[in-house]
Amino acid sequence: MKIAVDVMSGERSPEPLVHGALESLKEHNASIILVGDKDIITSALKKYPHDKSRIEIVHSTQIIKMHESPTEAIKQKPDASVMVATQLVKNGLADGFISPGNTGATVATAFWKLGRLKGVSRPAILAKLPTSSYKYTAILDVGAIPECKAIHLVQFAVMGAVHVSKLYDIKSPRIGLLCNGEEETKGTAVSRKAYKILKKLPVNFVGNIEGRNLFDGSIDVAVCDGFTGNIILKATEGVGLTIYSLLKTEIRKSIIFQASALLMVKVFKELKKKIDYQEYGGAQLIGVNGVCIKTHGSSSTKDIKNGIKVAVKAVQNEMNGEIIEKLKEYGVNKLNWHFWGEDPEDL
Repeated sequence: MKIAVDVMSGERSPEPLVHGALESLKEHNASIILVGDKDIITSALKKYPHDKSRIEIVHSTQIIKMHESPTEAIKQKPDASVMVATQLVKNGLADGFISPGNTGATVATAFWKLGRLKGVSRPAILAKLPTSSYKYTAILDVGAIPECKAIHLVQFAVMGAVHVSKLYDIKSPRIGLLCNGEEETKGTAVSRKAYKILKKLPVNFVGNIEGRNLFDGSIDVAVCDGFTGNIILKATEGVGLTIYSLLKTEIRKSIIFQASALLMVKVFKELKKKIDYQEYGGAQLIGVNGVCIKTHGSSSTKDIKNGIKVAVKAVQNEMNGEIIEKLKEYGVNKLNWHFWGEDPEDL
């Protein structure tokens, strides 16, 4: 198995990303293809011991910056590192790819080059949120499709359930539809249509959920449109970092607090680990014909290492094949839509 890593597109220098890729080799048997400027990558590799037989460099000459228009950039920069990494997957030279770069460019490139899985109307970005039960909630979409139709939300639910089941061995994932109230009558016209369909499917649909349920451990998969999901994801990251920062500030105010904190060092480390987005291995673009992991723009060594781990698990567990089968079995793929006799593009 080979995972391609775009080490050029992030907000940081390539060196910590190369280091993260090397660190990941300690946790799996896959090989890594580092995509980017060959001279920069070679220089970074010299700083860390590594197994040369498991590392390959593919040179690229261009980078899509964070501020660039995705549609314009992918036309004007065919040799951008994210484009080259995606092409490796398309050509069968890599089993998946990771990029910390421009989200729109990563999604557009994967969508354009890899295409959708059979029967998928739109791909979604799936991320993970920490919960009070020390597990996590998978939430999708968090940015790929800002405005959704009912068919998209229904397919997100099925794809999210497959992801959780295959990668984390949860037999019957609890699925919730994010809404402004738990009652069946709440929500938009789109979410109400999605609710009626999800009730008919042989999945563990618990109904509408509210924002607080994202973090209380009562569900495994939360479904929403990309606009809402992206705001939730960014807000969660901000709140987690703020709470940890406030806690440190309060501890510094008193010698007694500082002494007490020494007794709780292990607890604080576990708390930081739980709310640190770097621990979650990025977000997966689910529904495309390949494995695509989008890590944070400011990805560190830890981000890349954990992102590669997620990519390896997704490939090993043949998640995409399961998604195709479930969408067809449930009658909710765009080629085999069983509900109401309506065109899925109208839902």
